[in-house]
Amino acid sequence: MGCLNFATQVSIQVSPAIKNSPLSVSRVNHRASFDLPYSRAGRCLLANSHASTSTIASSAEERIGSFYSSMTIPFAAQAPPAAQKAAEADVMARLLEQRIVFLGCSLDDFAADAIVSQLLLLDAQDPNKDIRLFINSSGGTMSAAMGVFDVIQLCRAPVSTIAIGFAASTAAILLASGTKGKRLAMPNARIMVHQPMGGASGQAIDVEIQAKEIMHHKNNVINILSEITGRSPQQMEDDLDRDRFYSPLEAVEYGIIDGVIDKDAMVPLAPMPEKISRRPDYKDAEVDPRKFLTPVIPDDEIF
Repeated sequence: MGCLNFATQVSIQVSPAIKNSPLSVSRVNHRASFDLPYSRAGRCLLANSHASTSTIASSAEERIGSFYSSMTIPFAAQAPPAAQKAAEADVMARLLEQRIVFLGCSLDDFAADAIVSQLLLLDAQDPNKDIRLFINSSGGTMSAAMGVFDVIQLCRAPVSTIAIGFAASTAAILLASGTKGKRLAMPNARIMVHQPMGGASGQAIDVEIQAKEIMHHKNNVINILSEITGRSPQQMEDDLDRDRFYSPLEAVEYGIIDGVIDKDAMVPLAPMPEKISRRPDYKDAEVDPRKFLTPVIPDDEIF
């Protein structure tokens, strides 16, 4: 924003009402200058900009009113922020109706609270139906990620995690934390894991405290991913030493996800069904061999 200055070679006495108005009036060297804001994006068309000194008899109020009425400032029409937020909320509400949760930003406390509340709501509505969590995030804070991670483990409903675009850092941990067999990725997604990072400042004891906290998060991430992928903590620590990127197929081989959504499966976006309702139990087979020979298979999975 800038200001336009309209000056007239006059000497006037300004009333208190004008002094308190948005239009500032100053008296310097017998020049009355009128400053008002203008937009750099448009042109100000000023009619009657060259006022004659013979019209000094008119009051300052009339002069100010004429100046405002003669100014035209074009601007580009756009939707108000409130309307945009309402539209976004409507989209999220429609996704929730389909039991879909979307993480499409950095994982801070605000985003984590939104994800947690949606997961808890869907789990309370129906603990037997899958919840699909789509992830396109570069990660975020450890505290926010661990909050979402714990809620995913707490949910009674299966949580299917799906990577789209980029799932990195703490977002990759959430991707791997989904229900086994239901952790998926789009064909062109990228997945990245690394050790926690941060900084510290202040006195020596303050730096030491922050360093211990970062080491705590590092050990926590190593233990979580080691348990999920089935790899040793030492190997996991070595792999997390630097940024490590995975394609979807590489992530499947490493144990972060279970499958890649191909072209045919992208249309319904249905959660991956279980081929067999449970593992065969040889002790049960001794009692009733038919349970071992003919496992229960859903009708839609009969090939």
